[in-house]
Amino acid sequence: MAEPGRRQVLAFDFGTRRIGVAFGQEMLGRARPLTLLAARDGIPDWLTIESLIREWQPDQLVVGLPLNMDDTENEMCARARKFGNRLHGRFHLPVAMVDERLTSFEAKGDVLAAGGSRDFGRHGVDDRAAVLILETWFSQVAG
Repeated sequence: MAEPGRRQVLAFDFGTRRIGVAFGQEMLGRARPLTLLAARDGIPDWLTIESLIREWQPDQLVVGLPLNMDDTENEMCARARKFGNRLHGRFHLPVAMVDERLTSFEAKGDVLAAGGSRDFGRHGVDDRAAVLILETWFSQVAG
């Protein structure tokens, strides 16, 4: 396990149809999108996640927590927490939950600003949202 400040981290933007994944290094404080995973009612292909963990060898996992604007939790928060608990149970890595309010909105804005497609149903932004979630976590642990 790497010491704080030197951890490699995988982040997940949990969703019921898609789960965005990003990777970053704490020392650099930056992340990059990796992939979009299909999910069936929030259940991913665990073998694909296992493969990503084997390939990227993270020291830490981060999962976005979609809080309401008034800081209250909703059903998706419970599902994201359950996903985080399952990650920890399966892979025995620490899991941090991070406020992800407006990350999907910001990610869509980034795509549009770069001239990308408006068809977010087919071309999701969840991997880009996972980047924002991870960079939020980096700024929180550095501060």
